[in-house]
Amino acid sequence: MNRSINNALHAPLGWLLHGLALLPLGVLYALSTAIYAVLYHIVRYRRKTVADNLARSFPHLGDDERSAIERRFYRNLSDYFFETIKLLHISDEEMRRRMVFENMEVLDSLFDSGKTVVAYFSHCFNWEWAPSITLWSRHSGRDNVRFCQVYRPLKNQWADRFMLRLRSRFGSESLPKHTVLRDLLRMRSEGIMSVTGFMSDQKPSHGDPTLPMMFLNRPTAMITGTETLARKLKTAVIYFDLSHTSRGHYRLTLRHISDDASETAPMEITRRYADMLQTSIERDPADWLWTHRRWKNPVKLPDNDEQRTE
Repeated sequence: MNRSINNALHAPLGWLLHGLALLPLGVLYALSTAIYAVLYHIVRYRRKTVADNLARSFPHLGDDERSAIERRFYRNLSDYFFETIKLLHISDEEMRRRMVFENMEVLDSLFDSGKTVVAYFSHCFNWEWAPSITLWSRHSGRDNVRFCQVYRPLKNQWADRFMLRLRSRFGSESLPKHTVLRDLLRMRSEGIMSVTGFMSDQKPSHGDPTLPMMFLNRPTAMITGTETLARKLKTAVIYFDLSHTSRGHYRLTLRHISDDASETAPMEITRRYADMLQTSIERDPADWLWTHRRWKNPVKLPDNDEQRTE
């Protein structure tokens, strides 16, 4: 479709979203509560998938406990939409108050030593607010430092440009998945340090190398491309541990994994990330994105696999 025609067709939606973003978050949360009721009780969006994922991942919980998690998850999912739209019109001060980063010295000290950093991340609410890390690092604004995140371009050009605008709100850069290695090599050749967030918890793409292991009580194909890239570039590795402290308030704790990925045993970083992510999810299961079908394809575990059990 011609770009100008595409823009014209989506213009009313853009105006609507900008209008919503001008509203206070308190009003947006009231709207979110109404949308949750529609999403959960009427549309029943992917409820079978969510219920099945929770039942298989937490068989030790009773039906009532899992139902409570499911309802809280859908409330979080609805809040996620409005919180993400709010990025169009939110001040730095309000974002700092709502999205608090802890252990920033983990990252800043790596930059002090000249390291490029790979950050493991996940679809824990609200991951779209994580680029506000630039408001917390003492290296923000330096010419030789970049804050980045990997993304998969959307098929709809208008939606793709819209999401890129939201994700660059605080000065971070989005790197397409298919060019991220080249982009990081270019930055290194130019003497630029970077921290790049990799969402490594989703269902692997077709043909992606994986590590079969137990995760959330199920044989799971964990993505290994993040570790492979980190090992090739000899980067430091950290984990973004995101927790939901109250409605509209989050805490992201930076956790150290390795100073140099190339010096770790093969797949050790992937295993450590999986263990950290499982701990994050078990802390509050309603904060993870359960609507995806990451266990769609059967996974066979090696006979000697070290399985994490409850």
